[in-house]
Amino acid sequence: MPLTLTAIRRRAQDLGFNFCGVTPAEPSPTLAAYLRWIQQGMQGDMRYMARTDRVRRRRDLREILPKAKSLILVGLDYYARYAEDEVLEDPARGRIAAYAWGLDYHRVLELRLEQFAEWLAEEAGREIAQKVYVDTGAILERSHAQQAGMGFIGKNTMLIHPRRGSYFFIGEILSSLEFDDYDEPHRESMCGTCTRCLGACPTDAFPAPFVLDSRLCISYHTIENKGWIDRDLRGQFGNWIFGCDICQDVCPFQRFAEETDEVAFLPFDLDRVAPKLTDILMSNDDTFRAMFRRTPVERIKRERLVRNACVAAGNWRNEVAIPHLIQLLYDESALVRGHAAWALWRTMELDSAKLLTDLHRREDDARVRGEVEALLG
Repeated sequence: MPLTLTAIRRRAQDLGFNFCGVTPAEPSPTLAAYLRWIQQGMQGDMRYMARTDRVRRRRDLREILPKAKSLILVGLDYYARYAEDEVLEDPARGRIAAYAWGLDYHRVLELRLEQFAEWLAEEAGREIAQKVYVDTGAILERSHAQQAGMGFIGKNTMLIHPRRGSYFFIGEILSSLEFDDYDEPHRESMCGTCTRCLGACPTDAFPAPFVLDSRLCISYHTIENKGWIDRDLRGQFGNWIFGCDICQDVCPFQRFAEETDEVAFLPFDLDRVAPKLTDILMSNDDTFRAMFRRTPVERIKRERLVRNACVAAGNWRNEVAIPHLIQLLYDESALVRGHAAWALWRTMELDSAKLLTDLHRREDDARVRGEVEALLG
């Protein structure tokens, strides 16, 4: 008996996924838009996105799996009402995007997708070729998920389910299985005239609806950017230190978001949601690992998180942070020293001149010296 969509959806539900869709392994309908996006350099320093081999795979999924016929996609909710807005927005705390509050989602989804793939092979009764991906393959998964009926692409470029919002992870199995029928594509958009997400972005990272310029995105800079954050942008970051949820939070469809029952995605304590900035500024490698072990935050390591906390402290402008920022002027990381200098200037203004002049005098890193020179004018 051939596998049916009903049986596949039932198995997905048994494995804990919240919804599922199946679509032919054909090129994404948004491929041309993606190619324009990388041609304009909007991927920023994520150069891997424009690599020839990855573009080739996105053009033809058979470059990934030669016998690819289908994509089975799943969604797993991660939304949690853990803290009130007044806590999340407290400038004394560093805010973390909701997807990173719990354990790293990659492994959680991968284990279940591997079980799913094993079941598919058993049900097929023959050897089949399959690959499992969670946010790692050269696959335009949001677009393919829309083709699988799992939602529409919003003006904020997120995949939005009309009855659950956008707070869910996507995973997929690329398979050589071919089905008699597939899920119907969802409507391309249900945004209508709404532009809340575009207007809410503090850095104006959306040059047009459905287009995100990573080079202006808070999430990109606090996670993917391994270097210096543009001085012209830092003041717009508020207290975000890892990711950003603004364009999702303001979406009207977010009112339908259902709280996850996946324990792995629930935070252990408030430090996983909005830790005190002073705790991050004072952290060393050991305390950082203890606080964020096995979470998505762990992968950016202590240096970048402290850099981000310096930016947030510069936006907080509270004297409580001053002694910690002064200490960071002696940090072994030039990246930290430079951003701590900026935060001190924002907090103390001209009163920080002697501290920054002393830093400039002893500093041998050109970027830090340039940062101080720009601040002192």
